Amino acid sequence: MNNKTIIIAEAGVNHNGDYNRAVEMVYAAKAAGADYVKFQTAVPELVISSVAPKAEYQKETTGEGESQLEMCRKIHLKLDDYAPLAQLCREVGIGFMSTPFDLVSIDCLAPLGMDYWKIPSGEITNLPYLRKIARKGGKVILSTGMCELEEVEAAMRVLTDNGLQRSDISLLHCNTQYPTPMRDVNLRAMDALRTLNPGAVGYSDHTQGIEVPVAAVAMGAQIIEKHFTLDKNLPGPDHKASLEPAELAAMVSAIRNIEQAIGSGQKHVSESERPNIEVARKSIVAARDIKAGELLTEENITVKRPGNGVSPMLWDSVIGTKAIRDFKADHLIEL
Repeated sequence: MNNKTIIIAEAGVNHNGDYNRAVEMVYAAKAAGADYVKFQTAVPELVISSVAPKAEYQKETTGEGESQLEMCRKIHLKLDDYAPLAQLCREVGIGFMSTPFDLVSIDCLAPLGMDYWKIPSGEITNLPYLRKIARKGGKVILSTGMCELEEVEAAMRVLTDNGLQRSDISLLHCNTQYPTPMRDVNLRAMDALRTLNPGAVGYSDHTQGIEVPVAAVAMGAQIIEKHFTLDKNLPGPDHKASLEPAELAAMVSAIRNIEQAIGSGQKHVSESERPNIEVARKSIVAARDIKAGELLTEENITVKRPGNGVSPMLWDSVIGTKAIRDFKADHLIEL
């Protein structure tokens, strides 16, 4: 990790199973300035049972007339779509990532040269899945929504017991409600994750808007993940809690500005403000015309701008000395 925040534009399943729309999303993520575009890879029948209910937010966004499995069958790409997407990302110049949701999908993604495995919050208690990811090797980004700290520690232990180092594992604080209420964001939980000594700590955001991920960067997040869509009005479970391309670009720009604004932590005069010292600070000046040899007193000297003369911090040393020459009112006193 370096000082630059890794920004992951989460396309997820917002392509609605349309490969051409997924291609558009690659270009949109690149244009917005994201470092990675990330998809979700799954064989729905291996992930969701036929009786699994939808989440409440999924019912609100897609209705209750179909099961979670039926919904997911519609919005996932075919497994053989991911290799050409990864190749497209290389050609466009943006990192490719996809989250596997089952063991077959792990094997599908393994040859595609991803910089990171992304483990979603829902798989953090899936021992066979965690073990297989770890044995594939490489770096891991682990989302921690719906987790107690002890569960995060247990997942890390599975990963490290199967070949990874803690430094290989990045942890993302996350809340899996879509959209997340502000009262439940709890950005300070990143501090708790740091106690587990991961390679990096970041934040996966499901709030509406861009202020929370920007605030997370100001609080030290090294990775930001945010859902985006080409159109919030498209059908599907995640569009309404996602950013449109212009909003994604605004978030990236704000994060890059905040990275610069955080600075070194040392307090010093910056080069941009140095010229303003003379303008904004004050010097000791004559309050009225003063003759050479006249004692300088609180009645005949005062403090005014500019700040290129004797500092008012020397006031007590100046009082009681003699004027070395004539001074006109408002002119800088010389010692």
